[in-house]
Amino acid sequence: MYTYILRAIILCLIFFSATFIYANSGILQGSIIQKNGGQPITNAIVILQEGNLAATTNAFGNFSFFDLPQGVFNLEIMHIGYESVFLQAIVNDATATVIAITLNEAPIDLQSVTVTGDVTHRQNTISALDIKLRPTANAQDLLRLVPGLFIAQHAGGGKAEQIFLRGFDIDHGTDISVNVDGIPVNMVSHAHGQGYADLHFVIPETIQSFDFLKGTYSAQFADFATAGAINFNTADYLNNNVVKISAGQFNTLRTLVMLNLPVSNTANTNRAAYIAAEYQISDGPFESPQDFNRTNIFAKYRSMINNKSILSLSASTFSSSWNASGQIPQRAIDEGLIDRFGFIDDKEGGQTSRSNINLELTHIINSNNTITNQIYFTDYKFELYSNFTFFLEDSINGDMIKQKEHRSLYGYNGIFNNESSLLGKQLSSIAGIGFRYDKVRENELSHVAEREILLDRLAYGNVFQTNAFAYLSETLSLTNNLQVNAIIRYDAFNFAYDNLLDSTYNFQSVDDGILTYKLNFDYNLNKNTVFYLYTGKGFHSNDTRVVVAQNAVQTLPAAYGADFGMRFKPYKQLLLQPAIWVLYLEQEFVYVGDAAIVEPGGKTMRRGIDLSARWQLLNWLFIDADINYTLANAIGSPEGENYIPLAAPLTSIGGINVQTQKGWNGSIRYRYMADRPANETGSVIAEGYFINDLVLNYTTKKYELGIEIQNIFNVEWNEAQFDTESRLQDELLPVSELHFTPGVPFFAKATMSVFF
Repeated sequence: MYTYILRAIILCLIFFSATFIYANSGILQGSIIQKNGGQPITNAIVILQEGNLAATTNAFGNFSFFDLPQGVFNLEIMHIGYESVFLQAIVNDATATVIAITLNEAPIDLQSVTVTGDVTHRQNTISALDIKLRPTANAQDLLRLVPGLFIAQHAGGGKAEQIFLRGFDIDHGTDISVNVDGIPVNMVSHAHGQGYADLHFVIPETIQSFDFLKGTYSAQFADFATAGAINFNTADYLNNNVVKISAGQFNTLRTLVMLNLPVSNTANTNRAAYIAAEYQISDGPFESPQDFNRTNIFAKYRSMINNKSILSLSASTFSSSWNASGQIPQRAIDEGLIDRFGFIDDKEGGQTSRSNINLELTHIINSNNTITNQIYFTDYKFELYSNFTFFLEDSINGDMIKQKEHRSLYGYNGIFNNESSLLGKQLSSIAGIGFRYDKVRENELSHVAEREILLDRLAYGNVFQTNAFAYLSETLSLTNNLQVNAIIRYDAFNFAYDNLLDSTYNFQSVDDGILTYKLNFDYNLNKNTVFYLYTGKGFHSNDTRVVVAQNAVQTLPAAYGADFGMRFKPYKQLLLQPAIWVLYLEQEFVYVGDAAIVEPGGKTMRRGIDLSARWQLLNWLFIDADINYTLANAIGSPEGENYIPLAAPLTSIGGINVQTQKGWNGSIRYRYMADRPANETGSVIAEGYFINDLVLNYTTKKYELGIEIQNIFNVEWNEAQFDTESRLQDELLPVSELHFTPGVPFFAKATMSVFF
């Protein structure tokens, strides 16, 4: 393992040394802050109109342009939610020109949005618009902010959501990298399935922005980032203290408190601290109450030290417990045994908890270089009870299983940023190193009865998994219109397992590694049109227990992808982003964590078309839509037997959003998913759905009143769906058919918030 780590570090250092080739003449630098509060503004876009050059601000609100000729330059500075600023700056060859800029907050205006290149994916116009316009009240709402991403909940509200994106049934996270402030959410070699990503520890009101990238093109995120990657960023400070209470049908109640904390010098706008706490309960629409409850606490401290360093420290803790009615068979409803919200076994459910500590220090080395060091720790517990097959295996006690683990997660990320020039061309360099170490104690799969009685342990052991990595991302402006981004990354892995069921198995360890690379292009045709081509190799890791048993066979299968598209504004208040894409997987794993096995699914190919549209019809009226078409097939299987189960061919999400100056705001939204095959032959179909949700708020400086209605028209729809073989207690033979969790019916809740 250490050989792989050493190779990764050496590789990074070799490329690292190449980033210091820059010239000192003709430099324009600046910093951008808020007018009210003086906080630096991150990811503001700075357009140098002469030469059509663009830059984005870093964590300090700083930006730089290099190798400029002497003269007067016109700049345009913009950020969604702020007034745009136009100014002039004089550049000479003798010294660097430094300017300071303040921005005023302003209503969202698509007219002021300029389309720019984004090969390093440090800012995303669509995500910035969506998080400003679309209210979020839970982790499900956060995930739905990602264009084209669908979710399904099938275990009483406490289990991680099932995720669908780009023709993938991602299960709970096998093919998407989910992160919060750089902390990975995905759990490797999880008791319930590889990549399990439970986002419920996040309080949605603390999220300020998010970055997402579809495909295999990210430098920072590697494992699981095949269909895409997403990183949610928590707010550095609060504009107001908030007390919120929501109440609705099905004994649903949610309370939230967010408070600014006293700091040593409250007049110092470069220092901020706050705490947020959330408590939520609900019985859900089911005949057997789900008795769901969740508690979240999050605190964050941020301080700028001598204008050279930013220290950020956050801590959170979360716990949840619930009961569930699980997935029910269609025949039980057809025969009148239960209704849609009934149950076969209502003893399902579980409990889980997660606590995080995250420390990040960003330091300005000089005007061209910054370095960020992040360390994090997670303590995680998980216990889940499920019964998918009822009495298929055990006709007396039933087939209930218990999945349990206790995990410690340790990690480090080091990122070096350099802004310079190479042969007279602007060069941005990002080099990173880091590691992640998972120590999982008593990873368990057991056959139980009534949750309490242990009948048989099917898998039981300790998992130890390490991922060390190094990467380099170089972005060169070849011309004023063309940017090229090249990425190389090496990931070294150590997989170790201690099988507690077999005294002769003892401790075994396997090493492996993978080199990945990306090449991305942005071409700015003009200030309203950008063409892009992104290409790259990614991967997703296999479960440690399988890797050790198979001695590193199919440990890190590669994924190869390409996106070709454009971002453009056909006119001033309409933003479009169409794309065509392809993704090939060397091996698609089907993680059957409920049976302690991983089934190799073989090679797969997905091709698709995506379209995102954001349209401001009036100053207060916005329309958005995301339409996604995917053709997904297993390679090498006969025609008619090459369907990928639950791969949706067509999905769409959209809505109408209102933001008035008189306090009224809200949205009416839709979600559409087409019918899709539930198995390889398409003989069982998972039914599609079209449902609508409504949010309406009246907001003042002191308070907000709101109402939210899910499934306005009370449509009967199936949320999670599977082709499952099961047997009811009075059946002689098993039956394979559609099993599903019913989607929420008409559900209304009211909210009151107080700001102070």
